[in-house]
Amino acid sequence: MNKVATRKPPQSTVSLLDNITIMEDTKGKVVSHLQAAKQKSGKSFTEIAQETGLTNVYVAQLFKRQAQLKPETASKLRAVLPELPDEVVEEMMKPPMRSYNPNLIQEPTIYRLNEAVMHFGESIKEIINEEFGDGIMSAIDFYCSVDKVKDADGKDRVVVTLDGKYLPYTEQKSENMASRS
Repeated sequence: MNKVATRKPPQSTVSLLDNITIMEDTKGKVVSHLQAAKQKSGKSFTEIAQETGLTNVYVAQLFKRQAQLKPETASKLRAVLPELPDEVVEEMMKPPMRSYNPNLIQEPTIYRLNEAVMHFGESIKEIINEEFGDGIMSAIDFYCSVDKVKDADGKDRVVVTLDGKYLPYTEQKSENMASRS
């Protein structure tokens, strides 16, 4: 019987899909450590935010590995949650694999936020254009917070603040293209 020799790829060869899977597995483990540390501390995202100088939404993003922990903030986070393992903090300081689960839209709060943006989005866009010109609000140079306030009747209200840098669209003149200089 003739055996056909097959060549196996070297062990160091990892496909992009494998790499993403590894990153997502790592992300899941880090998120589990972070959630456990938060629960053990008994602190809310808002309390952690106040102690670190961040917004509460950014802290929640850090704890979901949707944002990168900056070196100057790492020491503050360690002070707030001293039981965080060094390897978790080190992983948090790497650029995260920002992603979302498409099934999240089924969660009622997330669905309502999406519904609010869809319902008010066109009007918000027109006001941005009236106030600033032809452009958009950045989601990169961006701050977000959630606050609890009381209305005139003393009932709880949710205030979601989206604070993004204005980015004007540019007229694409070929003379301004750096690649053509």
